[in-house]
Amino acid sequence: MNKRILFILTFGLTLSHSFSQIVVSTSLEEAINKAIIKSSSIKNKELEIEKLYLQEKGLWNKYIPSIEASAVYSYFDNKLSVNLPASQLPAIPNIPPFDGKTSFGNYGNLFNGSVIAKAVLFSGFQIPNAAKAVQEKTKGTEYLKESEKDGIIKEVINTFDQLALLNAIEKLLHDSNNRLNTETKRVTKAVEQGLAIPYDRDKIKLATLELESKGIELEGKRKLVYKKLEYLTGYQQSEIDQVSYTLEPYLISDQKLSTDNKQEIKALESFKSAYEFLLKKEKGTFLPTLGAFGGVTYSSLFNAKATTQVITGINEALYLGLNELTISNNWVIGAGLKWEVFAGFEREHKVHEAKINIEQVQNQIDDTKEKLELLLENNYVNYTVLNQKIAITAQQEKVAANNLNLAVKQYKEGLITISERLEAENDSFKAAVAKVNTLIEQRLAAIETIIATGELSKKLNK
Repeated sequence: MNKRILFILTFGLTLSHSFSQIVVSTSLEEAINKAIIKSSSIKNKELEIEKLYLQEKGLWNKYIPSIEASAVYSYFDNKLSVNLPASQLPAIPNIPPFDGKTSFGNYGNLFNGSVIAKAVLFSGFQIPNAAKAVQEKTKGTEYLKESEKDGIIKEVINTFDQLALLNAIEKLLHDSNNRLNTETKRVTKAVEQGLAIPYDRDKIKLATLELESKGIELEGKRKLVYKKLEYLTGYQQSEIDQVSYTLEPYLISDQKLSTDNKQEIKALESFKSAYEFLLKKEKGTFLPTLGAFGGVTYSSLFNAKATTQVITGINEALYLGLNELTISNNWVIGAGLKWEVFAGFEREHKVHEAKINIEQVQNQIDDTKEKLELLLENNYVNYTVLNQKIAITAQQEKVAANNLNLAVKQYKEGLITISERLEAENDSFKAAVAKVNTLIEQRLAAIETIIATGELSKKLNK
C-alpha cells in the first residue's frame, strides 16, 4: 500500500513539473520529418499555394502595360452602289454624270500594321481587392497544410508506439515460454517418477501452443505495422528498427486549453476574409474603369482600281486607278473611360452571392468552434482518465507478477493445481500488455488533446 501511494505521488509530481510538450527522440523526429516530406497531401497543398501565388501575380500584372503588334494584308474586290443627288459637271452642262443609282466595281490591296501599348489606370478597385482575396485564400491553404502536418505527426508517433507494443508483447511471450519450458521439463521428469500426472504436462503443452499461436499472430501484425511505417516515412525495415525512444507518458501541464489557435478555424477566417475582398471587388464593378493607350500605325492602299457604269452624256464607263495611298508613322495616344451603367442586374446578383458566401463561412466558423471545443473537452477527459489508469495498470502488473512468482512456488510444492498455475501466468501476461497498451492510449490522447488546440507542431521537443 505504501509503495502504491509512493508511485501515485511520484506520478503526480512528474505531472506538476512537466511542460506541455511532446518529447521525441532525434531519430523519431527525423522519421516525422521524412513522413511530412513524403506526404502527397502536403505536396498537393504546397502546389496549390504555388498556384495561388501565380494567380496573385497575374492579377497585379494587369497594371503592367501590354504591347500588341499586328500586321494585316487583304485583297478586296467589291461592288459599290451609290445614289447621289443629280448634279452637273461644269464641262458638260445640262448633263448630270450620276443620275440616280450608280454602281462602282472596286478591287485592290490593303495593308495595315501597328504597335499599340495599353495600360489599366483605374479598375474600380477590382484588381487590388481580387489580389487581396487570393492572398487570404493562400493564408487559409497554409493553415490547412499545417493541420495536415499535425495528422501526420500523430500517425507516425502512434504507429511507432504500436510497433513498441508488439515488441513488448514479443518479450512477454518469450518470458512466458521460457517459464513454461522450465515447467515442462520439471513436470515431465515428475511424471516419469510417478510424482505427477500426464494431465499437468498436457495442460502446459496446450498453454505453450497458445503462446506459439499468439506469436504467429504477432508476426502478422508486425508486418502490417512495418508496411504502414514504410508507407508513411519511406524507410526500409532496417531504418525503422533504428528509430528508438523511450515509451513514457506525454504530460500536459497547461491549465487553460483553448482552440483559438486551431488551424482549421484560422483557415476558415482567412477564407471569410477572402470572400469579403471578393465582395468589395464585385462592388467595384459599379465604378468606371480607366485605361490609356499609345502606339504607331502604318496603313497603305495600293494597286487599287475602280470602274463605273456607263456615264450619261459620254456614254462610256470611267476607269479610275490608285497606285498608292499610304499613312505612315501615324502616332496615336489617348485614354478611354468605360462605365457600364446598367448590366441587367447581373452585378447585383453577384454582390448578393458574395454576401451569401460570407454568411456561409461565418456559420461554418461558429459550428467548427463549437465542435472543436467539445472535441477538446472530450480528448482532455480521456487523457485524464488514462493518466489514472496508468497508475492502476502499473499496480495490476506488479500484483500479477507477484502472484505469478507465488503460484510458481506453490505449484512446485503441490499447493495449487496446474490450472491455477497457468491462470496466474495468463493474468501476468494480460496485466503487462494492458499496462503498455494503456500507456500508448494515454500518449495518443495527449497528442489528440494538443492537436485540438492547434499547438502540436510547437509542442514537439527532442
